[in-house]
Amino acid sequence: MTKPLASRIALVTGASRGIGYATARALARAGAHVVAVARTQGGLEELDDEIRKDGGSATLVPLNLTDFDGIARLGAALHERHGKLDILVGNAGIAGPSSPLGHIELKPWNDVMAINVTANFQLIRCMDPLLRVSDAGRAVFVTSGAASKANAYQGPYAASKAALDTLVRSWAHETVSTKLRVNLFSPGPIRTRMRASVFPGEDPMTLDTPEQAAEFIVPMCAPEWNETGKLYDYKTRTLMSFQPPA
Repeated sequence: MTKPLASRIALVTGASRGIGYATARALARAGAHVVAVARTQGGLEELDDEIRKDGGSATLVPLNLTDFDGIARLGAALHERHGKLDILVGNAGIAGPSSPLGHIELKPWNDVMAINVTANFQLIRCMDPLLRVSDAGRAVFVTSGAASKANAYQGPYAASKAALDTLVRSWAHETVSTKLRVNLFSPGPIRTRMRASVFPGEDPMTLDTPEQAAEFIVPMCAPEWNETGKLYDYKTRTLMSFQPPA
């Protein structure tokens, strides 16, 4: 039986653990060849083992996304090897410090912005031409409810996700007349290492797993998905449109 994403090339960032790991596996099971990007070589090798057990295939790319030139080289390598990119899942992100804004040094602020915003901007710059070559390019970026809630003591993270939302929506508007579809996915509370670092007193067994969330990301990567510029809220299982402030 033909798999729904057979012959499609999918790039997933933050693929060594959490939602990125689960999404990479799910995309591979659906037939995509996964280009898995993460800082952690060991995590990527574990992912590759699992994908192979599932009968899939992957290319491992150990890369710190603050290496913006490295992202550009990756785009060039994908162009040379595949001539296109069908799926981009921008999942990599860091939580940053949980402190009052007045107590946060400039370096951790810059670190959060570099990974959560600038790296995704560079991914858009470098992967846009490859996604446009695809007959049905699909891009999904993982955001957070913190972008709109603006929680106390999570200022850098909330600001970075709000910036990501606007960046992705701008790209969606720019590409609305093309075959490319660009959307956001908000997972809500999920049983990940990053969540545990921010909320150490929370019982992780009360949260959904990354694998459960990934099952909702995969359909957004399929050629049949036609929505663009939207946000899928996993917690409420709702596809949302953005509205101007009241």
